[in-house]
Amino acid sequence: MQNDAHELLHLYLAWKCSSSNRIIGTKGHASIQMNMAEVDKVIGRFNVRNLCSLWAHLQDG
Repeated sequence: MQNDAHELLHLYLAWKCSSSNRIIGTKGHASIQMNMAEVDKVIGRFNVRNLCSLWAHLQDG
């Protein structure tokens, strides 16, 4: 990706956890992304939920 001055830039888009609003880091290998379908035939869209490693810690307890 390049900016207006034609300099090369690195592109990193951080994800946020949908339940806790925490940033999911690059090493968040326990995080998952789910596409949840809406049940409306007219709209026909899907919702994306990003869940962080909080769920992995809940199973350990």
